Amino acid sequence: MKKTLATFATLYLCVNQLSYAADCKQIDTVSPGKLTVAAYDYPPFTFASPDGAITGIDPSVVKRFAADNCLELVTQVMDPAATIQSVVAGKADLAIGSWNRTENRRKVLDLSAPLYIDHMGIYSKAGFEEIEATVDKRAGTVTGFFWVADLQKLFGTNLKLYPTPVALAQDLAADRLDVGFLGYNAGSYNQKNNGAYPGIAIKMAKPDERIQATVLPPQTAVLYTKGNESLGKALDESIAAQHADGSLARTISDVGFDPSITKVGEPRFVK
Repeated sequence: MKKTLATFATLYLCVNQLSYAADCKQIDTVSPGKLTVAAYDYPPFTFASPDGAITGIDPSVVKRFAADNCLELVTQVMDPAATIQSVVAGKADLAIGSWNRTENRRKVLDLSAPLYIDHMGIYSKAGFEEIEATVDKRAGTVTGFFWVADLQKLFGTNLKLYPTPVALAQDLAADRLDVGFLGYNAGSYNQKNNGAYPGIAIKMAKPDERIQATVLPPQTAVLYTKGNESLGKALDESIAAQHADGSLARTISDVGFDPSITKVGEPRFVK
């Protein structure tokens, strides 16, 4: 009897394993059976610690994707620019960290279906909400944002470029700037939760045709190895499911953001 039960148990386990394997798509990854993710610390989009632990909005997306496709998650925590290079060099499968879907990025990488909208924010002591009210002011933004070129056309020599948001915030606090242009989501989160930007009003920029970021805000995506069709197809399917079942919206809401930013519209790339 014991032998019979053991045989049935073995058969049951084998059938379940075969069924589980059948549900798993064949996805090309850097290390077979593993999903290597390059990440950097950018709360609340990604909380990343040196030991490789990641949580936050983007990690929730890739963790669900890994689970959906029977992949073991392996994380690499590094500087922002290094995450992209890690994928380009074939050392990681994905890069996360609220990356915008841009024309330049898709020249060297492939980008997933959109996750959420990344609105442009206007940072000032005066509480500016409209671009028109700022055009004669001392303005600043950070190198790398896709709205830089539009701002340069509008502000000319009145626009100063900074290497980091911290440097911009210091000049804004010291009245060396009148207005700064940074991401709305990250700034509002850090002001509310970490005491960043004291005395500064952070407003979502109202639409202005001169600054395309205010008219068609950039969509964010997970970056992955260019040409990896099996990975991209499965990733997009998982993201679609997370939009459809509301799990992505709940994750957005849990960090204090308006879940409406998950209403991304048709996929697009910004210049």
